[in-house]
Amino acid sequence: MNAEVLTPLLDALDILGVAVFALSGALLAAKERQTFVTMAFFALVTGVGGGTVRDLLIGAPVFWISDPWISLACMVVALLVWFTPTRWWDGKLLDYADGIGLTAYAVLGSAKALSYGLPPVPAMMMGVVTGTVGGVIRDVIAGKPSIVMRPELYVTAAALSASLCVAGTWLDLPREPVWIIATLAGLILRSAAIKWSLALPYYKEKNHVQAPSEDPEISP
Repeated sequence: MNAEVLTPLLDALDILGVAVFALSGALLAAKERQTFVTMAFFALVTGVGGGTVRDLLIGAPVFWISDPWISLACMVVALLVWFTPTRWWDGKLLDYADGIGLTAYAVLGSAKALSYGLPPVPAMMMGVVTGTVGGVIRDVIAGKPSIVMRPELYVTAAALSASLCVAGTWLDLPREPVWIIATLAGLILRSAAIKWSLALPYYKEKNHVQAPSEDPEISP
């Protein structure tokens, strides 16, 4: 079954996810006024980071090592960013494109994990990992706050796509329609979050009675 997961549709989702995330990595390097080598590195690490971690965790061959098109796609994206002004990529367009890559990659990650025999819940988590870890690696290397540390619906959109993919496969529904619907559902949620600033509620410290020793007016 491992070979069956590499359908034309999933191949397309794979390249799409890599290209979009590579674009976000290259743009970050451009805005930091880095060299082309650094830009290409950021494009590659961001583009393949999530899928690499997924493959290592599920015991699969790392997908981009044997596929020359993946690295080439990252280099082409880096060249595109190198020769274009960053203002071309400003605004919400990149956010929506990132949402496409996020949800497409989440579906791909879950489908591949299922093909390697993972149970439903771990397979769903591998979809989330595939869609989000590349961006986390990018932000950590650049020393930037990661989007996963903000309450906006980002990881949630990846989780929705991954969950629908797993549920549809578990119910033995036709694979291609399930993958398309799962990708679109997560994308709609992510797009709504971008447009209307939707966010999950964040943790608030509960009121507690301060012990006498905690009173700032009492000397030790």
